[in-house]
Amino acid sequence: MKKFGIFYGSTTGTTEELAGRVAGALGVSAADVHNVANTSAAGAKEYDVLVLGSSTWGSGELQDDWYDFLKALGAEDLSGKAVALFGCGDSESYPDTFCDALALIRDGLSSTGCRFVGAYEPQDYAETGSAVCRDGKFVGLAVDEMNEPDKTEARLARWAGLVKEQVA
Repeated sequence: MKKFGIFYGSTTGTTEELAGRVAGALGVSAADVHNVANTSAAGAKEYDVLVLGSSTWGSGELQDDWYDFLKALGAEDLSGKAVALFGCGDSESYPDTFCDALALIRDGLSSTGCRFVGAYEPQDYAETGSAVCRDGKFVGLAVDEMNEPDKTEARLARWAGLVKEQVA
Protein backbone atom coordinates (compact mmCIF):
# COMPACT_ATOMS: atom_id res chain seq x y z
CA MET A 1 0.00 0.00 0.00
CA LYS A 2 1.25 3.48 -0.86
CA LYS A 3 2.20 5.80 1.98
CA PHE A 4 0.41 9.17 1.88
CA GLY A 5 1.74 12.39 3.38
CA ILE A 6 -0.37 15.54 3.59
CA PHE A 7 1.38 18.91 3.61
CA TYR A 8 -0.66 22.10 3.99
CA GLY A 9 -0.29 25.81 4.66
CA SER A 10 -3.00 27.64 6.57
CA THR A 11 -3.38 31.21 7.81
CA THR A 12 -6.92 31.28 9.18
CA GLY A 13 -7.32 27.58 9.94
CA THR A 14 -9.63 26.77 7.04
CA THR A 15 -7.03 24.85 5.04
CA GLU A 16 -5.80 23.13 8.20
CA GLU A 17 -9.35 21.95 8.89
CA LEU A 18 -9.71 20.83 5.27
CA ALA A 19 -6.40 18.93 5.54
CA GLY A 20 -7.92 16.96 8.40
CA ARG A 21 -10.97 16.16 6.33
CA VAL A 22 -8.77 15.14 3.40
CA ALA A 23 -6.83 12.85 5.75
CA GLY A 24 -10.07 11.21 6.84
CA ALA A 25 -11.26 10.73 3.27
CA LEU A 26 -7.93 9.22 2.19
CA GLY A 27 -7.37 7.18 5.36
CA VAL A 28 -4.22 9.09 6.32
CA SER A 29 -3.04 9.07 9.93
CA ALA A 30 -2.80 12.40 11.78
CA ALA A 31 0.94 11.70 12.20
CA ASP A 32 1.27 12.01 8.41
CA VAL A 33 -0.38 15.45 8.22
CA HIS A 34 2.17 18.29 8.25
CA ASN A 35 1.98 22.08 8.39
CA VAL A 36 4.53 23.48 5.92
CA ALA A 37 5.26 26.31 8.37
CA ASN A 38 7.20 23.91 10.60
CA THR A 39 8.12 21.00 8.32
CA SER A 40 11.14 20.40 6.14
CA ALA A 41 10.52 19.61 2.48
CA ALA A 42 13.03 16.77 2.88
CA GLY A 43 10.39 14.98 4.97
CA ALA A 44 8.38 14.45 1.80
CA LYS A 45 10.88 11.81 0.68
CA GLU A 46 9.37 9.19 3.00
CA TYR A 47 6.02 9.28 1.19
CA ASP A 48 4.88 7.70 -2.07
CA VAL A 49 1.96 10.13 -2.47
CA LEU A 50 2.19 13.80 -1.56
CA VAL A 51 -1.11 15.53 -0.94
CA LEU A 52 -0.47 19.27 -0.96
CA GLY A 53 -2.91 21.95 0.17
CA SER A 54 -2.97 25.74 0.19
CA SER A 55 -5.45 28.54 0.37
CA THR A 56 -5.32 31.27 -2.27
CA TRP A 57 -4.67 34.85 -1.20
CA GLY A 58 -4.79 38.27 -2.84
CA SER A 59 -4.73 38.05 -6.59
CA GLY A 60 -4.06 34.33 -6.84
CA GLU A 61 -1.12 33.99 -4.46
CA LEU A 62 0.08 31.12 -2.30
CA GLN A 63 -0.46 31.00 1.43
CA ASP A 64 2.64 32.67 2.95
CA ASP A 65 4.25 29.54 4.43
CA TRP A 66 4.27 27.83 1.05
CA TYR A 67 6.86 30.02 -0.67
CA ASP A 68 9.97 28.63 1.04
CA PHE A 69 8.54 25.11 1.28
CA LEU A 70 7.68 25.04 -2.44
CA LYS A 71 11.12 26.31 -3.40
CA ALA A 72 12.75 23.55 -1.32
CA LEU A 73 10.35 20.84 -2.51
CA GLY A 74 10.80 21.95 -6.11
CA ALA A 75 14.54 21.32 -5.77
CA GLU A 76 13.94 17.68 -4.74
CA ASP A 77 13.85 14.72 -7.12
CA LEU A 78 10.25 13.54 -6.83
CA SER A 79 10.51 10.86 -9.53
CA GLY A 80 8.13 8.01 -8.83
CA LYS A 81 5.96 10.07 -6.48
CA ALA A 82 2.34 10.94 -7.10
CA VAL A 83 1.17 14.44 -6.16
CA ALA A 84 -2.43 15.42 -5.46
CA LEU A 85 -3.51 19.00 -4.79
CA PHE A 86 -6.27 20.55 -2.69
CA GLY A 87 -7.11 24.07 -1.65
CA CYS A 88 -9.53 26.73 -0.57
CA GLY A 89 -10.61 29.85 -2.37
CA ASP A 90 -13.39 32.40 -2.67
CA SER A 91 -15.13 31.91 -6.01
CA GLU A 92 -17.56 34.75 -5.45
CA SER A 93 -15.17 37.59 -4.56
CA TYR A 94 -12.19 36.33 -6.59
CA PRO A 95 -13.60 34.34 -9.54
CA ASP A 96 -10.59 35.05 -11.80
CA THR A 97 -8.10 33.66 -9.26
CA PHE A 98 -10.22 31.01 -7.52
CA CYS A 99 -7.84 28.40 -6.02
CA ASP A 100 -4.95 29.60 -8.20
CA ALA A 101 -2.50 28.55 -5.47
CA LEU A 102 -3.00 24.96 -6.66
CA ALA A 103 -1.78 25.92 -10.13
CA LEU A 104 1.24 27.67 -8.59
CA ILE A 105 2.18 24.54 -6.64
CA ARG A 106 1.67 22.38 -9.71
CA ASP A 107 3.84 24.68 -11.82
CA GLY A 108 6.50 24.82 -9.09
CA LEU A 109 6.79 21.03 -9.08
CA SER A 110 6.40 20.39 -12.81
CA SER A 111 10.12 19.71 -13.34
CA THR A 112 10.62 17.40 -10.34
CA GLY A 113 9.67 14.14 -12.06
CA CYS A 114 6.47 13.66 -10.06
CA ARG A 115 3.17 12.48 -11.54
CA PHE A 116 0.11 14.61 -10.81
CA VAL A 117 -3.13 12.85 -9.86
CA GLY A 118 -6.60 14.03 -8.92
CA ALA A 119 -7.42 16.34 -11.83
CA TYR A 120 -11.14 16.26 -12.56
CA GLU A 121 -13.84 17.88 -14.63
CA PRO A 122 -15.51 20.55 -12.50
CA GLN A 123 -19.16 19.82 -11.89
CA ASP A 124 -21.48 22.09 -9.93
CA TYR A 125 -18.98 24.96 -9.82
CA ALA A 126 -19.97 28.50 -10.72
CA GLU A 127 -16.36 29.43 -11.58
CA THR A 128 -14.08 27.50 -13.92
CA GLY A 129 -12.10 30.30 -15.55
CA SER A 130 -9.18 30.62 -13.13
CA ALA A 131 -5.74 29.01 -13.46
CA VAL A 132 -6.90 26.03 -11.34
CA CYS A 133 -8.72 24.88 -14.48
CA ARG A 134 -6.43 23.52 -17.19
CA ASP A 135 -7.62 21.80 -20.33
CA GLY A 136 -11.14 21.67 -18.93
CA LYS A 137 -10.12 20.04 -15.62
CA PHE A 138 -9.34 21.35 -12.16
CA VAL A 139 -5.75 20.42 -11.26
CA GLY A 140 -6.94 19.39 -7.78
CA LEU A 141 -9.72 19.65 -5.22
CA ALA A 142 -11.00 23.23 -5.14
CA VAL A 143 -13.36 24.17 -2.32
CA ASP A 144 -15.10 27.38 -1.36
CA GLU A 145 -15.86 27.22 2.35
CA MET A 146 -17.04 30.85 2.35
CA ASN A 147 -19.80 30.57 -0.24
CA GLU A 148 -20.40 26.85 -0.87
CA PRO A 149 -19.60 24.90 2.31
CA ASP A 150 -22.57 22.63 1.66
CA LYS A 151 -20.83 21.27 -1.47
CA THR A 152 -17.48 20.44 0.14
CA GLU A 153 -18.25 16.90 1.35
CA ALA A 154 -19.47 15.70 -2.05
CA ARG A 155 -16.54 17.36 -3.83
CA LEU A 156 -14.07 15.89 -1.35
CA ALA A 157 -15.52 12.38 -1.64
CA ARG A 158 -15.44 12.48 -5.43
CA TRP A 159 -11.85 13.78 -5.53
CA ALA A 160 -10.58 11.38 -2.85
CA GLY A 161 -12.05 8.43 -4.75
CA LEU A 162 -10.30 9.59 -7.91
CA VAL A 163 -6.95 10.03 -6.12
CA LYS A 164 -7.17 6.56 -4.55
CA GLU A 165 -8.01 5.03 -7.93
CA GLN A 166 -5.13 6.80 -9.70
CA VAL A 167 -2.46 5.82 -7.17
CA ALA A 168 -3.57 2.20 -6.68
